[in-house]
Amino acid sequence: MPDRPPDQRPTPRKPHAGDVLHLTRAASVQFLRPIFVSVIRVRDWPTYHGWLWIDAYQLARNGDAVARRSLFVMPGGLIWVDTSAPAARHSTARTPVRRGPVRVR
Repeated sequence: MPDRPPDQRPTPRKPHAGDVLHLTRAASVQFLRPIFVSVIRVRDWPTYHGWLWIDAYQLARNGDAVARRSLFVMPGGLIWVDTSAPAARHSTARTPVRRGPVRVR
């Protein structure tokens, strides 16, 4: 038998620095197009019950940070991404520029 009344839901898990999250409309209506973020910190700004502010880096498809954002989210709608498996990354190595004599006219 549970210790809490049956009408109370368990407290949702809170994000921590370094967590990678998939944010959809379940987290906030602002995410019409879902995004991935890496959490920098959880803010202690005053807010409505059941909501919180996070600072995060928005991630591109390849995992690179493309923007820093402060986001207003509902913890119950956050989706944690399993980062234990290494993602396939494209090589960022560039072909060196050929150096040679320069013609001056």
